[in-house]
Amino acid sequence: MTDARPPYAGTRYPRMKDIKGFTDFIATGWSGEPVPANPVAGAAQAAADHRRRLSDRLPAATIVVASGSAPTRNDDNTYRFRPDSDFVWLTGCEAEDAVLVMTPRPGGHDARLYLPPPFRPGETGFFGDANHGELWVGASPGLPEWADALQIDVAPIARLADQTLKGALTIQSTAASLTVEHGLEPSALLDRHLSVLRMVKDAWEIDQMRLAVDATVEGFAAVAREIPRAIGEGLGERWLQGTFDRHARTHGNGTGYTTIVGSGPNAPVLHWVRCDGPVLPDAALLLDMGVEAESLYTADVTRTLPASGTFSPQQRAVHDLVERAHRAGMAQVKPGTQYLDFHFAAMEVIAQGLHDWGLLPVSVDEALSPSGQQHRRYLACGIGHHLGLDTHDCGHAEYEEYMGADLEPGVVMTVEPGLYFHANDLTVPPELRGIGVRLEDDLLVTDGGAEVLSDALPIDAAGVEAWTRARLKEAA
Repeated sequence: MTDARPPYAGTRYPRMKDIKGFTDFIATGWSGEPVPANPVAGAAQAAADHRRRLSDRLPAATIVVASGSAPTRNDDNTYRFRPDSDFVWLTGCEAEDAVLVMTPRPGGHDARLYLPPPFRPGETGFFGDANHGELWVGASPGLPEWADALQIDVAPIARLADQTLKGALTIQSTAASLTVEHGLEPSALLDRHLSVLRMVKDAWEIDQMRLAVDATVEGFAAVAREIPRAIGEGLGERWLQGTFDRHARTHGNGTGYTTIVGSGPNAPVLHWVRCDGPVLPDAALLLDMGVEAESLYTADVTRTLPASGTFSPQQRAVHDLVERAHRAGMAQVKPGTQYLDFHFAAMEVIAQGLHDWGLLPVSVDEALSPSGQQHRRYLACGIGHHLGLDTHDCGHAEYEEYMGADLEPGVVMTVEPGLYFHANDLTVPPELRGIGVRLEDDLLVTDGGAEVLSDALPIDAAGVEAWTRARLKEAA
């Protein structure tokens, strides 16, 4: 990677900006047309409505939300930038180091977006700023182009200093970047309101989530076709993780979270993102993967595949129990049902199944009691969540607004029960150790029930086997 620092920094060599011959020559002789800003189609209109809804909730408040900056990975190397989700929801803009200010007025708010202008030829930053200089990052849209594309007032970020922001409501990530300069403090109130507003998706958001889910389903197929190579050439879990990540970057912005690929004894590890083990030919293979669309809305889907194309009797028994719990949970996703009902329905199936296998030291009723929960040894994680711009969307809402609330049309959520029998768990028989199974689907609550957005992937064991064998055959 090219070093943004001059090779002579701190030595007897002069600074590049002080070399007149260089600065005169590099300032001229460049052609170029204005570069349009290209937000995802419909994003600007959706964001304007989102701002209106937030304005209705906080009519007298000055609101400040920033996109953030790419965090340092090491030394002068940063991670790839991904803007703050609340900022994207309110602007449709994915620019770095940008700030939205909403100033109250009678009947609503005036919105202004502050952006760092790109450094053009003739400016020192053109060659001297690795974040915004066009010599480093390429031709970039200017402020007029952003204003036209987003239909919002846009000003240079330097003018933000002229704004009086003390006392404004802001979110944690914004306060972290602006608190020193502007005296901002994070407001749990704003975090909460944004989470609640983002729970119910509008038509444009739902379309974006369909795109993300459809691309994810295709990604599962791409990964399954690579199973024989991952086994035969010893490429292992890394190869399958890389296959999906490449697919997500090709057909979207990237992955919505770190891809999980767990074979055999790695499958019960809930967040097995290391993916550095082999793909075992006779083991169950847990794949938890999601494409993040260009709009930054993400899918989150899990299937457990038989690497050979056929489950062993023990793997199939575990898969069947998880499937029953999954169906019981999904059946509770409908308008007017309390959010947590899907959780209780799925857990009742899990607890009864474990009891039938002789794995619970207590009765089913005691295990399901608030002070019991012994079955959670084999399912210690949550089994569903809101989904949207974030994988675990709307996480700053209060309990009564999230888990204690009734579902309503427009909510998108996951249902993801599983069973995780670790290889070193002596409470389960040897034939079950090292088996991990999770089923996860993305559901849209509708007026009449729920639509399973990810239903192109089967969930029953026979269907999973047939689907897997078809992909393996395609790879032959």
